[in-house]
Amino acid sequence: MTLSSSFAIDVTLRRDIVPDFERYPFNLPAVRHLTVLSFHPAVTFIVGENGSGKSTLLEAIAVALGFNAEGGSRNFNFGTRASHSPLHEFIRIAKGFRRPRDGYFLRAESFFNVATEIERLEDDPSGGGLIDAYGGVSLHEQSHGESFMALLTHRFRGKGLYVLDEPEAALSPQRQLAAMARIHQLVKGGSQFIIATHSPILMAYPDAKIYACTADGLRRTDYMDTEHYQVTHDFLANPQRMLDMLLADDDEDD
Repeated sequence: MTLSSSFAIDVTLRRDIVPDFERYPFNLPAVRHLTVLSFHPAVTFIVGENGSGKSTLLEAIAVALGFNAEGGSRNFNFGTRASHSPLHEFIRIAKGFRRPRDGYFLRAESFFNVATEIERLEDDPSGGGLIDAYGGVSLHEQSHGESFMALLTHRFRGKGLYVLDEPEAALSPQRQLAAMARIHQLVKGGSQFIIATHSPILMAYPDAKIYACTADGLRRTDYMDTEHYQVTHDFLANPQRMLDMLLADDDEDD
């Protein structure tokens, strides 16, 4: 895929209108140093420690693209609690010539609310049949992981722009591999993904752009240079050594 095939090309922070870089969310590392962040036409990962601002930035990107802050497609406009930041008002998304036929914002922490809204709409006489798009089974009647996979498998129809915030949250390692295979299938069909993740499995997707959130802002990095890969690799290479270091008895004098 080439840049011309991108639905979203890049995101720019409009630094000239930011009121105060010492105030949330502009003081977050992922935001404070942001100028322009370019997206891969297929898959872009944003990775980093908790509190680095990756999910806040991803949420702002999703809202700026027209998605509901709690998740869902562009047709969802419900809200259970207004918790998203105003960051979307201070960014600009450069879009490609192509327009996506499909799109979705998956926010792991509020997917329960999306599932509840789907059931509410299903009970509405004018909204019947919505659950069929998710595999025909209520998302609340499946495990968290099963509902995530139902979303990927059935609701993501292809030729779409999909923004995913920690999609691995409910997935076993085996299911993460299955999710990667589905993502690849959708990419081959002309879709684009922007993903915030902690998963060293997902971020191994070939040729993806990976941005690591550091104290100095977002930095382009290679897969094997990510902390997620290195920590996981070191642990699996010698788990006993890592456990001995972590669980060392500090009370040797007792």
